[in-house]
Amino acid sequence: MGASLSEFKKNINKPLYSKYYQLKINVHRLLEINTISTIGFKLFHIFMIILIILNVLSVMVETVEEIAEQYADILLYFEYFSVAIFSIEYFLRIWCCNVNKKYSGIIGRIKFLFTPMALIDLLSIMPFYLSILMTLDLRFIRLVRLLRIFRLFKIGRYSSAYTLINHVIIAKKEYLTITMIFVITLLIISSCMMYFIEHEAQPQVFSSIPATMWWGIVTLTTVGYGDAYPITPLGKLLSAMLALLGIGLFALPAGILASGFSEEIQKQHSRKLCPYCGKDVNITPFNYGKD
Repeated sequence: MGASLSEFKKNINKPLYSKYYQLKINVHRLLEINTISTIGFKLFHIFMIILIILNVLSVMVETVEEIAEQYADILLYFEYFSVAIFSIEYFLRIWCCNVNKKYSGIIGRIKFLFTPMALIDLLSIMPFYLSILMTLDLRFIRLVRLLRIFRLFKIGRYSSAYTLINHVIIAKKEYLTITMIFVITLLIISSCMMYFIEHEAQPQVFSSIPATMWWGIVTLTTVGYGDAYPITPLGKLLSAMLALLGIGLFALPAGILASGFSEEIQKQHSRKLCPYCGKDVNITPFNYGKD
């Protein structure tokens, strides 16, 4: 996700000042920071967000045969344009990643290549090059081209809202993990119990514990598709109890995330950022590339 200017300040690698290094810093700021308020930065981020959204829409409309046939040339040229932009962006990120001291040197660059967002950047352009460089089965080509949907995740680099979501999830990951473990434990226990209760009455519906877990998921989430349901009194009682637990259980992550959003928004309001450069006015001004 995009970094803030204060985070960039802490992590910057500071070799001897040079125009080349200053250019690398500026490119890094352009690509990695989404809290700077200058018009140029905003226009670039808006352009990238629109391009990503249009790419996702392109993947979707290509599945409509009438549109795909009628506008095949337009969609193809748009794909060429998008891949060119995303490829330049990807290689620029690799070029300037060593501005961050975590990615200094060859080992640092390799480490950067395997970061989650760098992998998403690679997956967003890889289908195009695979379809050109390799002779693939038509069905596999369709599957590979569908990977372009990963471009949607790139929007997180250019949206402060996505960055906020990322910070909240990271801050509350322990609580969310505990909640998920509890849900999985409850699902396994209830599925085992329901299997032994209903297997003799409905051997085809509750044929095994893994098959019964589908009933558990549907009941725990209170969706209730109706394709698997108990017919014995004890099974109905267990199903009712699980449905009631599901209502309260799935409210827990919502409450945890709501608390995280409230805390993160309060932190942001406590920081005063310059409307022109995005710098925190409460910290000492920072000169890039200088000690």
